[in-house]
Amino acid sequence: MRLKISKSKNSTSLYVIKTVYVDGKEYTKTIEKLGTIANLEKRLDGQDPIEWAKQHVEELNRKEKEATQDVIVKFSPIKKINKDEHNSFNAGYLFLQQIYHELGLHKICKKITNKYKFDFDLNSILSRLIYGRIIFPASKLATYQLSKRFIEQPNFELQHIYRALEVIAKESDFIQSKLYSNSLKISKRNTGVLYYDCTNYFFEIEQEDGLKQYGVSKEHRPNPIVQMGLFMDGDGIPLAFSINKGNTNEQVTLTPLEKQILSDFNLSKFIVCTDAGLASTDNRKFNDKEERAFITTQSIKKLKKHLKEWALDSCGWNLNNDMKTYDISELDEEKYKDKIFYKERWIKEDGLEQKLIVTYSIKYRNYQRRIRNNQIERAQKTIDTNPTKLKKNNQNDYKRFISKTHCTSDGEIAEKEIFSIDTELIKKEEDFDGFYAVCTNLEDDASEIIKVNKRRWEIEECFRIMKSEFKARPVYLSRDDRIEAHFTTCFIALIIYRLLEKKLGEKYTCHEILTKLREMDFYQIKGEGYIPTYTRDDLTDDLHEVFGFRTDYQIISMQQMKNIFKATKK
Repeated sequence: MRLKISKSKNSTSLYVIKTVYVDGKEYTKTIEKLGTIANLEKRLDGQDPIEWAKQHVEELNRKEKEATQDVIVKFSPIKKINKDEHNSFNAGYLFLQQIYHELGLHKICKKITNKYKFDFDLNSILSRLIYGRIIFPASKLATYQLSKRFIEQPNFELQHIYRALEVIAKESDFIQSKLYSNSLKISKRNTGVLYYDCTNYFFEIEQEDGLKQYGVSKEHRPNPIVQMGLFMDGDGIPLAFSINKGNTNEQVTLTPLEKQILSDFNLSKFIVCTDAGLASTDNRKFNDKEERAFITTQSIKKLKKHLKEWALDSCGWNLNNDMKTYDISELDEEKYKDKIFYKERWIKEDGLEQKLIVTYSIKYRNYQRRIRNNQIERAQKTIDTNPTKLKKNNQNDYKRFISKTHCTSDGEIAEKEIFSIDTELIKKEEDFDGFYAVCTNLEDDASEIIKVNKRRWEIEECFRIMKSEFKARPVYLSRDDRIEAHFTTCFIALIIYRLLEKKLGEKYTCHEILTKLREMDFYQIKGEGYIPTYTRDDLTDDLHEVFGFRTDYQIISMQQMKNIFKATKK
């Protein structure tokens, strides 16, 4: 680097420049504009601007030289490592930290801190709870211990975590609304379609209390549960959530959270997409007004007789962008195996007009049959080996295909129970293979409505990530406020992860991303820097390219690491 003095008619300016080579060609690159002579004279209190500039360039060259020098470290084969000294640290959290600050969570924490005037560092605690939930999911005690594995060490004690949880619970609604408004500064949110679903999480304790209540467990566990309702935007990024008692009917959880979105998020025009279990008439009517609409799955089995007959009739089926109608019983299965056929009609029930759209797919039919055949095989194996093990957990349990009787085929009473495959039930289920239905108050083309509904799997994926990857259950906390705070941190962690996924162009699976973040460890050389011990690959290259800093040099100097910390907290 060198000093450049540029003179114009009215002023003289000083620049730091450097010669660079691109594709074998020499270019001059401006590193820094120092200012005009006149401005520098005012700022430097009489110091000669050119002499100051020369010294500045020398300092920059010295630092650059230090940064590029090879580091020689001596180790002794007879010297023991220091007892209780930890030298291995994770830096995968740094990518999460950058998103955390982009979302302005540090500023949200500052506002909350100013409100309550407590003396602990809420920002440090919340960030560690979130990074820990993603990288080292564990209990709050274990999270506190594991947070010491991050390069930047925690500046709080365990007791502060529990105090912080109380505050996080109180401010959960505020955090959600601010997160949404702050996220708009990062990228546009797709709020034209909002997906809603519910799930529940179990506790290791058996005593009911507050939010912890016995209810219908989706994992069929005999434990108290708490229920979580979640709204997701059209791009799969969480929008808002609520926590309800485990014995709450999930149908009544939608409207209160949606009202919160209407009031706190300044949203009014959107389509709410749900599964059949949340599609009560009241929920549909709530979104059949103003600028809102609904799309919900519909059980064909539960339709009225004349509608069910219409839905299953083989005639009158359409293909998108095709004027003719089809008889699905006469299809060339190879030719149409990837096509989705549909029919639609308007219906009026309980004072609500809605369009019923039914689809049929050969691929979906084959999928359902493959699943059922596997279940029948399991059922037959149970009959052959352990027929007494017949307790069904749910309506989709393979044991539903096992029937038992105390009579022989000629009507005589048998000495013991006789078990067999229920062929009648199989036939009844086969009648519905390949069919799928939705209801909506929209007048849009059926193909567009079907396309919107197909993305509901993403909200189910959100729940899977929280349960499996983030290990959000079982829940070990007992107090309601701490339970609320626990799920608030899980919710924020999910947003940050989803944004990370989007930044990477959705090229990698959740398991691949999280495994790599957990593997990104460094060995600290005291006084020198950090040596990466992870394997560099396409994913780490993409992470560094997207986030604008690199941790994959042979050694990261102490100063370089400080610069990375600074870069992730802008």
